[in-house]
Amino acid sequence: MDLPVPKRPNEPTGFASPARDYFDGGIDLNRHLIRDRTSTFVMRVSGDSMAGTGIADGDEIIVDRALAPRDGSVVVVVVEGELLIRRLVKHDGVTSLTTQPAHAPSPASAEVLALTGEVSVWGVVTRCLHHV
Repeated sequence: MDLPVPKRPNEPTGFASPARDYFDGGIDLNRHLIRDRTSTFVMRVSGDSMAGTGIADGDEIIVDRALAPRDGSVVVVVVEGELLIRRLVKHDGVTSLTTQPAHAPSPASAEVLALTGEVSVWGVVTRCLHHV
């Protein structure tokens, strides 16, 4: 009858290091976060109007000017010469901008801004970076 061999106290067990994939070089954040370096900008957020969507005062956002905004995209817009961050909403043929998260039931409780000729989309937000 064979008996199991007991493990030695210094025998390694568990999982391999998650950093093992990066031994050949550093982590390239440009490769992970940026689709097109020539059209991408990092901006610092000022204000809490988009806090409900997870974008808070002091966060940095990555904005791609080459992306086409779609329904539900978080965008940077120019309104009367000022840059604002809002969510683009298309409903019943009307395009508007709101501060509400995408899963919000109704835009009635949030600021809603009609997309007119005085408002232009500057870029699409692709990432939000914040301190933990």
